[in-house]
Amino acid sequence: MVIELKDIFKSYQVTEEGLVVLKNISLNIESGEFVSIMGPSGSGKSTLLNILGLLDTPTSGSYRIYGKEVSGLSDDELAILRRDVFGFVFQQFNLLPRMNALNNVELPLLYSRGCLNPKSAKKILEQVGLSDRMFHRPQQLSGGQQQRVAIARALINSPKIIFADEPTGNLDSVSGKEILAILKELNKQGITIVLITHEESIAKQAGRLIRIHDGEIISDEVLGKKTRQKEEKELYKKQIAPFSFSEFMEHFKEGVKTLLANKVRTGLSILGILIGVAAVITMLALGTGARRAMEQEMASLGSNLLVLRPGNMRIHGRSTADSAAIRLTYEDAASLEKNIPYIKEASPNVSGNGQVTYLDKNWRTQIMGVTPSYARMHVAEPEIGRFFTEQENKTRSRVAIVGMTVVKTLFGEQQNPVGEFIKINKVMFQIIGILPERGATGFRDQDDVIVIPTLTAMYRLMGKNYIDYVDIEVTAPEEMQLAEDSIKEFVIRQFNIPLSQQQDAFSVRNMSDIKEAISQTNKIMSMLLASIAAVSLLVGGIGIMNIMLVSVTERTKEIGLRKAVGARRRDIMSQFLTEAGVIGIFGGVLGILLGVSATMLMSLVLGWTTYISLTSVVLSFSFSVAIGLVFGVWPAKKASTLNPIEALRSE
Repeated sequence: MVIELKDIFKSYQVTEEGLVVLKNISLNIESGEFVSIMGPSGSGKSTLLNILGLLDTPTSGSYRIYGKEVSGLSDDELAILRRDVFGFVFQQFNLLPRMNALNNVELPLLYSRGCLNPKSAKKILEQVGLSDRMFHRPQQLSGGQQQRVAIARALINSPKIIFADEPTGNLDSVSGKEILAILKELNKQGITIVLITHEESIAKQAGRLIRIHDGEIISDEVLGKKTRQKEEKELYKKQIAPFSFSEFMEHFKEGVKTLLANKVRTGLSILGILIGVAAVITMLALGTGARRAMEQEMASLGSNLLVLRPGNMRIHGRSTADSAAIRLTYEDAASLEKNIPYIKEASPNVSGNGQVTYLDKNWRTQIMGVTPSYARMHVAEPEIGRFFTEQENKTRSRVAIVGMTVVKTLFGEQQNPVGEFIKINKVMFQIIGILPERGATGFRDQDDVIVIPTLTAMYRLMGKNYIDYVDIEVTAPEEMQLAEDSIKEFVIRQFNIPLSQQQDAFSVRNMSDIKEAISQTNKIMSMLLASIAAVSLLVGGIGIMNIMLVSVTERTKEIGLRKAVGARRRDIMSQFLTEAGVIGIFGGVLGILLGVSATMLMSLVLGWTTYISLTSVVLSFSFSVAIGLVFGVWPAKKASTLNPIEALRSE
């Protein structure tokens, strides 16, 4: 026995008492039978067919297929039965309008084999006489042709039983006869046919006629012989096949087609992700660029560097009673280097502004008097020319190393200034080198500077007998604190500074601490910028969720059809998640292009330092896809839990 129904009741809770549609239905169908179920509209025949096809469940009673009770089967096991054992032919055809006939026929193969097979679909379409119409869409086919496509789809998985719900109801008499002839031929091949109709002439062409009225069977008569088919012990696959790459690709292609069918809505969904990804890439590029620019500037400060500066307090001099501001001398720097073991080098420096002239051009710039050790401490070895020597410092030579801004202002882009003579405050100097280009940070141009020997600056240009500050390089990072404490003790002792005035008399700045603070601040700003940009992605994700929920509502009937031809919950989930992922993928790709373009534009037009890292691009793209998938879970889950028959009835 193929099908055994016993005491089946079906009711709907539309009123307090409930609406009973089927009453005490007991029915057996053997293998190879051609059974027609006939009754007037509202008699319950379609409800009975839906229960037989596992699209609906009875309120009470027993339903067995090949001796197996179906009430204890899971949703996935029921889907596999519909996929492997049943084939459905609907009165309304239920063809997907965006697919051609061939694609509609091969759709069930996606759920039975994990991939499509055009060859099998073409063969079956040829059997039903549609070899010349297989690439036409449903709206390009007549009613009879659409029903043939539906029959071909029902046959693609070689079903044991075909349920046909008034397959000729929407057809003309000629097309109706053709469809009925096809069903008869299928029955001769051994397939069990269960046909619903309200036409006496059609019902009597079956081998068995069951009449139903007001939800009850009123007669059951045999009209002819039935065709036996081989009994099957294995009704469905015990193991659910894992999700394969080929199945993913089919879902991906289907997702692209679905999204292209609603271009405006899809474009709006992609726009949200696109803006988010572009914002993340742009913000990270700005943050990374700022950090790199800061790192370059910090590199110019040198490593393990301390800076000793005199304060503003006026105290008693070293050996005299007259009041004077604390002044560091050139010799104090040498004394520091000699007496403190943690100091590798100490460079006495002076600074000021000066008017520079060359031929008919002039420029006001910063003048720095330094020793040769400055180049080593601040990574400032000239890329063109050379730095001055200690001998040139001692002899107060009038030599200069100039920054790139000064070079461009006085000499233009092409001329090499090395060897040329310039005047600084009317004193002649020869250019011997060009400083490495540093760039501008904030309101300060680090290339707008001229470097000359310290003693030359003090006695030939600025008229100073003291220095402004001392750059001190410590031997090792772990000795920074020891060196700082030793320098403070040395200055206090050297200048006899009272305890009450020690805090303001001088300062020792630890450049490593400054670098760390600036670096930490920069990281926080980068994270803040990225977080702000990530909000855009989240907003885009919410947009995806809304669009996918609308899509589920619009495609409810399609979901019911997919479940009828064997789609499990996992299959529906995968389909909608893939579509959400497709939005994330396209949004991510377009967002990357927009973000890169915006970053390059800002760099060119505004002159901002930017840097696009591969990590930020990969991170942004991954996040966009993840956002699409995460926000697609709820719509996908909602779609997967739809009841098949309720979904098919929706409009």
